[in-house]
Amino acid sequence: MKPLTEQDIRSSFVNCSKGEAKRLFVPHDLADRPWDALDFLGWRDPGAPDRSYLVTERSGDPVGVTLRFPSQQRGFTHRSMCSLCLTTHPGNGVNLMTARKVGPAGREGNSVGVYICADLACSLYVRGKKLPGPGARFEESLTVEEQIARMNGHLSAFLDRLHS
Repeated sequence: MKPLTEQDIRSSFVNCSKGEAKRLFVPHDLADRPWDALDFLGWRDPGAPDRSYLVTERSGDPVGVTLRFPSQQRGFTHRSMCSLCLTTHPGNGVNLMTARKVGPAGREGNSVGVYICADLACSLYVRGKKLPGPGARFEESLTVEEQIARMNGHLSAFLDRLHS
C-alpha cells in the first residue's frame, strides 16, 4: 500500500458524511506505519470504543470505511476466525464489524458485516510480521503471496457488498 496523508484518508470515506469524515480520529503515526507490509490501514478510535476505520486501495485510489462493533465480552476459551486473513484469536480478538452501506441504502440504516481481527492487523498476521499466538494461524500449502491475494479478495468482496 502506498503511504497516505491525513487528507487522503479523510477524503477516502465512502459510507459517512464529509462532516463525519472531518471529525473522525486519524492516527498521528502515519509516517511510522509499515506501508510496504499493509494491504489496508486499519485503526480503532480511542475516543469511541465501538468504532474502527479501514482504508484500502481500489483501482489506485484510497477507499475508507467506518466500522462499528459490539462491546460484548467473550470468554477467553472462545476462539473466532477472521474472515479476511483466516487468523483465529481467543476471546475478543475477532469482532463482527458492521459498516453502513453506501448511498441511500446506508442512509436508511442498512449495513453489512464482516468478522475481522479486532486490532485490524490482518496484513501483518498473513506476512508473519505480527504473531497472534500459538495455534492461531493454520499451516497452509498456499504461499504468502497467495494468502495475501486471498485476503485482498475477501476484503474486496466485503467492499463490493457496501455498494449493492
